[in-house]
Amino acid sequence: MKKQVVIIHGGDTFDTYEEYIASLKNLPIDFERYKTGKSDWKKGLAEKLGPDFEVITPNMPNRMNAKYFEWKMWFEKFIPHFDPEIILIGHSLGGTFIAKYLSENTFPKKIIAIFLVAPAYDDKNSDYSMADFTFLNSLYKLEKQGGKIFIYGSIDDPIVPSVDFAPAARKVTAISVYFHYTLNILSIFVVGLPPETESYLV
Repeated sequence: MKKQVVIIHGGDTFDTYEEYIASLKNLPIDFERYKTGKSDWKKGLAEKLGPDFEVITPNMPNRMNAKYFEWKMWFEKFIPHFDPEIILIGHSLGGTFIAKYLSENTFPKKIIAIFLVAPAYDDKNSDYSMADFTFLNSLYKLEKQGGKIFIYGSIDDPIVPSVDFAPAARKVTAISVYFHYTLNILSIFVVGLPPETESYLV
């Protein structure tokens, strides 16, 4: 039976609609990427993992101005279709969403493992606003139902510095934290996994 992997992509959050509009005005366009159709690591993960895996990649609502309630509503539409046992991967805001959702809700499926890749965290010293993705509860419920939890960060990540989430993560005994000096996240999952994590993807 194939192992089912669910990937939640990242997004941006803003405290006000005016901040969102200002971001749209100033956001640069990588036109070459649109011309070539180049995709990120999430699109190629199914091929890299091979035929023993089924990769599900929901498109979360309005990723450029994400709202937690909207993401929660949409995510819950997929839950009845998930296998009885799944692996969850969250990237950036997607990792934050998974951690927040599982810390506040009871998940009806068995989670084998959770991989959080550069998850954003609303640290008081961070310049990044999490808006309504901010954690309201402790991570106790996440730890109890999340299976084995791994966090991956990059020391040279300009968007989500490792210092933003490492202190919170280390408060949870079930979480293993790994730091890399590269932004090539695909290599972390395919060829750069620490031995402890490989057993959850083989």
